Amino acid sequence: MILLQLSAAQGPEECALAVAKALKRLLVEATELGVEVRVLEQEAGERPATLLSVLLALSGEAAEQLADDWRGSLQWICVSPYRPAHRRKNWFFGGARFAVPPANLESQIRFETLRSSGPGGQHVNTTDSAVRATHVASGISVKVQSERSQHANKRLALLLIARRLVEQAEQASEALRAERRLFHHQVQRGNPRRTFRGVDFSS
Repeated sequence: MILLQLSAAQGPEECALAVAKALKRLLVEATELGVEVRVLEQEAGERPATLLSVLLALSGEAAEQLADDWRGSLQWICVSPYRPAHRRKNWFFGGARFAVPPANLESQIRFETLRSSGPGGQHVNTTDSAVRATHVASGISVKVQSERSQHANKRLALLLIARRLVEQAEQASEALRAERRLFHHQVQRGNPRRTFRGVDFSS
């Protein structure tokens, strides 16, 4: 399982639209590659059908390939649908793949199993497959019940806590925050890994 985040960073509304279009394109590519994609978190933009960011879990043999295809600075070339007279036609957004958690992280986490709750059909409330994971030192806690097996939920919880720890370190350290500015402050303009064009978001 791999965590991948697409983000408009500090870009304008057009960048948030690019993220939404990118998600649709990524889902098509995932289907072609046989990769399962689940949306874990998403933040909507101010305009309808736009996304400031979306966090995805990728699973399958080709998950690494798909994540690498969407990692780094990404560019959408298109006349703004919101400001047709605007001279700018290059909109940048970014994709970040989160690193594999350190080998010793699991030993720092307390895991609890519990019954799943909420919608989910016949598989909910039948087994203690949900997992609550707490990082003892920081107090960071997540509950995961999106997977059908306890093992898979535990693995996803580990990834989510690793991501939260990275975000916490970014907030505490100005130097680290500057290094990882791509997704929290500014997407690099120029040298995009992929470029898409037009309203149909073709490459």
